[in-house]
Amino acid sequence: MSTAETSRHYRALFISDVHLGTRGCQADMLLDFLKDNDAETIYLVGDIADGWRLKRSWHWPQLHNDVVQKILRKGRKGARIIYIPGNHDEFLRNFLGTHFGGVEVTDSIIHESASGKRYLVIHGDQFDVVIRHAKWLAFFGDKAYVTALGVNTWLNVVRRRLGLTYWSLSAWAKLKVKNAVSFIGRFEEALSDEARRQGVQGVICGHIHHAADRDVNGIHYINTGDWVESCTAVAEHHDGTFEVIRWVEQTQTGAVPAKSRETAVAA
Repeated sequence: MSTAETSRHYRALFISDVHLGTRGCQADMLLDFLKDNDAETIYLVGDIADGWRLKRSWHWPQLHNDVVQKILRKGRKGARIIYIPGNHDEFLRNFLGTHFGGVEVTDSIIHESASGKRYLVIHGDQFDVVIRHAKWLAFFGDKAYVTALGVNTWLNVVRRRLGLTYWSLSAWAKLKVKNAVSFIGRFEEALSDEARRQGVQGVICGHIHHAADRDVNGIHYINTGDWVESCTAVAEHHDGTFEVIRWVEQTQTGAVPAKSRETAVAA
């Protein structure tokens, strides 16, 4: 069965927090996802490349280059590609309003759904108090996070050898820490308040690596998640409804073609 016959087509796809350039990036799973999913518009909602890590040590395997080439190829085939930089790829904020190989770079954008609802699309780091007022602490936290991801990588090597599926230690730990859960709640409220201030009905963001699709004080709050811990993206269907796609779960349940499933589970 060919990719063309099995791919899903959406009105829009929203992807964030890929962190290309890091060892924790699940580039093989994302590449598999991109092979099986297309859209009229693809929003790259920040932290696609990790400039913080690349400055300290260069890590860019062929798979990471393959992801970039796959996205650019979708643009050449007619998809509109919009890149909204985050804090880890903030160097691109020097190029707002420009185009690179057909990719539009903008700080934020308003997306109008098929149902007529308007959504603010933004990475979200602008509403993270630590990023705004104590960037040194964010860098320190990043180092600790990378250490946790290193443990996570080796843990999943062992799990694969035992025939078990991918599981994120860092994501599990995050949700077990009371302060982290409280931070997520405050972040959601801050983004929803900004959406209300801008007169839109919803917000689509990334940054905190925690996928969500829910109502927050009357605002439709959507978080795309990430491709380090949870391997999630958000899709808008042609009827204007939204869906959080949890790619690991789909590959485990057989919701994707067998050929693609083999690639994903091998990640």
